[in-house]
Order: sequence, then C-alpha cells, then structure tokens
Amino acid sequence: MMAVNTNQLNIFRYTLYAPVYDRVAKILDRSRKRSIQQLNVQHHEKVLIVGAGTGMDLDHLPSECIITATDITPAMVNRINRRNVKLNHRLEAMVMDGQNLTFGNASFDKVILHLILSVIPNPIKTIREAERVLKPGGRIAIYDKFVHPYKKLSNTRKISNLFTNLFFSNITRNFETIVAQTSLKIISDQKADLGGNFRIILLEKQSGS
Repeated sequence: MMAVNTNQLNIFRYTLYAPVYDRVAKILDRSRKRSIQQLNVQHHEKVLIVGAGTGMDLDHLPSECIITATDITPAMVNRINRRNVKLNHRLEAMVMDGQNLTFGNASFDKVILHLILSVIPNPIKTIREAERVLKPGGRIAIYDKFVHPYKKLSNTRKISNLFTNLFFSNITRNFETIVAQTSLKIISDQKADLGGNFRIILLEKQSGS
C-alpha cells in the first residue's frame, strides 16, 4: 500500500483531479488574487510559482512579468500551458519537485506558494528552497490552510486529517513551526477563508541572508 503524502501519491491523485480542479478551486480565487496583489509584481520581475496546479495564479499576474511555473504532476503542467495559450504570458512551465528546485540561488524576485505547503510531503524543505532561490529583498506569497497558532490541535482535526491527508491535503500543519526553520521575515499574516483556517501570509527575504 502506498504511504500517505508522498510525491507518487500526489502525482496520482492530482492527475485524477486535473480535469475538474478549476471548478473546485474557483471558490478560493478571490483569496488567491488578494495574496498575489500583496506581492506588487512589477512587469520586469521574475516570478516563481511552486506547485502551480492548473495555473490559476496566472490570471492575476501582470502580462509582462517573467513567470516560471512548476508542478510535480505532468497533467497539471499540461493544463498550465493550455491556460497560457489565451493569456500569452512570458511563461515557462515545467515538471519539478518543489522540495528540490533546480534553480540557482537568488534567481527570482517573487515566489508564490499557494496551497502547496499543506500538500507537499516536506513543507520545511520546500520553504527553504523557496528562500534559497529568492533574491534578497524578494517576497513570498503564501495562501494555505494552517492550524491556529494559539489553539491546541483538536482530536477531531487529527482524526479528520487521516482522511484529508489521503485525498487532498494535510490540515494539521503549523505555519509558525515551518517558517521558524528559515530566516524569512513575516510582513503580514491575514485570516482568509473558513473562519481563518486559511491564511494569506507575506514573507520577505532579508538582505544579506
């Protein structure tokens, strides 16, 4: 039996979800847009989207920025390229593991981590990779579901996670624990959907780090 929360499982389940992903994820699009607006992406900047899914973030990025979109699932990368036929962004989409990015240090001005830290097997390794490829002074936009920082994790949530983690996402991850393993500075942290279970977080890489 395949272990829960592996790259292989994510490729399998998101290949199945790819044809209907946009219809389901559309309900979160307003928060996705809000998160990207905080980045204030300029036309000349290089933007990396890790775990880009079907490329829904492309809808909210300026047409002249330079975008690299990665996802571990080939079916999702195909959807990204199909979406961009209409949008005509300066885009390179590729299959890549967000835990092991192949880009050089300080390659991007902005990084987008939407709905990925709660899905990928190792969120700490992922955010460290995002920090590594980000230029000093660059920013990271995060939109995802995390446990409340000041509340004890309930048994109900732990039990529910046995099912959610199998089918789509981990709902027991603590953002504060994840970001503490980096040198990133929290610029803002806002409640979003489902009573604050989703959060919109803006991070910045400090100069010299």
